[in-house]
Amino acid sequence: MTADLVLAIREASEKRAEAMLRTPLQRSAGLSRLFDANVLLKCEHLQTTGSFKYRGASNKMRLLPRDCRELGVVTASSGNHGQAVALAGRDAGVPVTVYASSAASQAKLTAIRAYGAELRLVEGGGLEAELAAISEAAGTGRVFVSPYNDLDVIAGQGTIGLEIAEDAPDVDAVFLSVGGGGLASGVGIALNAQAPQARLIGCWPTNSPALLRALEVGRIHDVEETDTISDGTAGGIEPGSVTLEICARVIHQRVEVPELLIKEAMWALAEHDHWMVEGAAGLALAGLSSLRHEMRGKTIVVVLCGRNISAESYRSAISEGRAQRHFS
Repeated sequence: MTADLVLAIREASEKRAEAMLRTPLQRSAGLSRLFDANVLLKCEHLQTTGSFKYRGASNKMRLLPRDCRELGVVTASSGNHGQAVALAGRDAGVPVTVYASSAASQAKLTAIRAYGAELRLVEGGGLEAELAAISEAAGTGRVFVSPYNDLDVIAGQGTIGLEIAEDAPDVDAVFLSVGGGGLASGVGIALNAQAPQARLIGCWPTNSPALLRALEVGRIHDVEETDTISDGTAGGIEPGSVTLEICARVIHQRVEVPELLIKEAMWALAEHDHWMVEGAAGLALAGLSSLRHEMRGKTIVVVLCGRNISAESYRSAISEGRAQRHFS
């Protein structure tokens, strides 16, 4: 499977949608001084729809057979994946229905509707929305586009890893946030092929560690979760997800991060690099802060996976974060 995915990632890069951006890898002078390392920011928050999710969604639409395009697709999302599938579907002429938790960010739900998708809200969390979407797809014959449990989507996300390897061939470690594991799976496979010396560090919020707990015991199971500012990584894992096996192979180190450190990382990115990012992006930098002593002197890439956060949530998060001292 790995060799096939490497080829699929390269094809996804070569045949990328016109709207899919090759995002910059930007050195942060301030964070490099702070961590005594060469810190590079992979700016996926500048990607179309404001997150890396457009890569996987547009690749999936590219590969859909004609009959599936006519029927349309169904997906589930806390926001970013839904926005990405909605726009990719609109551009490809594919009808899209998105299931989401009624507790999801209102800013993200509004954006999904603005991209032309039909939005259906479900009581409960992300896993409940996924199961409802899967049931809808099975009953109507439409394709279910998983946010992570789909090799075409994983291949699209893996193009980030190719770009990192091309732009920073001497990279020592890549920090990224982990939810369902699609991003980590794709990036990890690409790095193994193009920059095998690079260690992939997966970062989880302590409040939402579903895939982390699955990796620890080798199987997917129910995990109690509480609210997290990293809402893009929140929620359970679909039973039988291919990402469990892949992430077990490609993630070299796992880090759990408390909420206050995520918020402080969001503040630090604003202070040092003037970027407004969502919690899942702050999570990756918070992971680096947790391992700062191990990373001294190394070339580090931090994947800033998205920017889709409401102004009020962002203001509240950085107000709490700047009161901390881990980044000083």
